[in-house]
Amino acid sequence: MSKLPAPLNHLPFPVIGSPLFIISNPKLVIAQCIAGVVGSMPALNARPAEQLEEWLIEITGALAAYNKANPDKPAAPFAINQIVHKSNDRLEHDMAMCVKYKVPIIITSLGAREDINAAAHSYGGVVLHDVINNKHARKAIEKGADGLIAVAAGAGGHAGVKSPFALIQEIRQWFDGPVALSGAISTGDAVLAAQAMGADFAYIGSAFIATEEARAAEDYKQAIVDSSSDDIVYSNLFTGVHGNYLAPSIRNAGMDPDNLPVSDPSKMNFGGDKSKAWKDIWGCGQGIGAVNKVQSAADFVAQLKREYAQARERLLAMNYA
Repeated sequence: MSKLPAPLNHLPFPVIGSPLFIISNPKLVIAQCIAGVVGSMPALNARPAEQLEEWLIEITGALAAYNKANPDKPAAPFAINQIVHKSNDRLEHDMAMCVKYKVPIIITSLGAREDINAAAHSYGGVVLHDVINNKHARKAIEKGADGLIAVAAGAGGHAGVKSPFALIQEIRQWFDGPVALSGAISTGDAVLAAQAMGADFAYIGSAFIATEEARAAEDYKQAIVDSSSDDIVYSNLFTGVHGNYLAPSIRNAGMDPDNLPVSDPSKMNFGGDKSKAWKDIWGCGQGIGAVNKVQSAADFVAQLKREYAQARERLLAMNYA
């Protein structure tokens, strides 16, 4: 496995909860971290911008209090996602808040910038950049990112189309730093499989939507429980970037999920009115077939840990030479 920088070294469990646009909030982030996985949220979820500082105070305070009371079982660190795209007019403000509160992990998306990486490094933070192909991975590391999130086919939200096997093996031919794998991971078995193919961490998003702490509509959570990979639609209509969405939400919005028009990528936007698209059209990955109930984040992580241990035992019992 990789040599991991301090914030990522010795995590209680090798999972990073992906930042869920609109859905992730301090309550979910804190619950994830205390359960032993990296909790994260997009900075843009805090609206207005001033709310981000309030949320960072809440998260850092809660985790500090938990760690003081549980010195032998500290919480995992948390991460803030920054959308590095010209449509995000809050980037400078939000990154300044991350520097002020020394956010341990910064997750960057839709653009790699040296100044954002340098800002995180100024206080010892780590930057993970999400990529959908090997070309973008190289560019991110060249610009100073510490690690990569390989977003493979089947991931929720803005997913790629590469097989996880292809994407990980190409990245590992030249990069030995931290790598998280994203794409249809919702069981402990899949976490172990991600590590077996060369990733350090599994990156899980959609399954966390169906948790009690997630700021998602109850209908959204139940739709994840009721749906499977057959209900996932890949389209760029809603934000200008291709992503995976739940077909029932598209039908509810009066559209045919099997006949969606193609969007103009030049009109990509992640502020203002685009938040409505994510509210009405529900992003989701292909791994939801394994999600069969709404439960707390702590219970879901405990389930992952049990499944992970059982998967390891099965492999050891196979006794291959």
